Amino acid sequence: MTSESKVHSFEEVSKHNKKDDCWIIISGKVYNVTPYLDDHPGGDDVLLTATGKDATNDFEDIGHSDDARETMKKYYIGDIDTNTLPDKPAYTPPPTSSAPKQKSGGMMTLLQFLLPLLILGLAVGFRYFNKKE
Repeated sequence: MTSESKVHSFEEVSKHNKKDDCWIIISGKVYNVTPYLDDHPGGDDVLLTATGKDATNDFEDIGHSDDARETMKKYYIGDIDTNTLPDKPAYTPPPTSSAPKQKSGGMMTLLQFLLPLLILGLAVGFRYFNKKE
């Protein structure tokens, strides 16, 4: 890492979204991963789809190793100006219904799966036993 880091706007970073010019944002830092695309164990598509957004959650969800985190340091080119990041949409809960709620899972799910099979089995059995020769 350099002692003096450059601060990049989200707009600037999001323009670098191609195989020959790929920057990503992870944990408030900007990385130019263009030279790493061919070497990334998950393939270049994984990194290319991480462009144009804050990829921190994507990165952390995978559970990268300490070696991967160490490798990232050589691609660090600066920090992201957090004031330029797009607002995340606020969570909007689904509308509540006045209909009584059904429990999910359990016996109801089993019946929803087995009932069509039972009907199909009865239909095949009926045809088999009523076949005229």
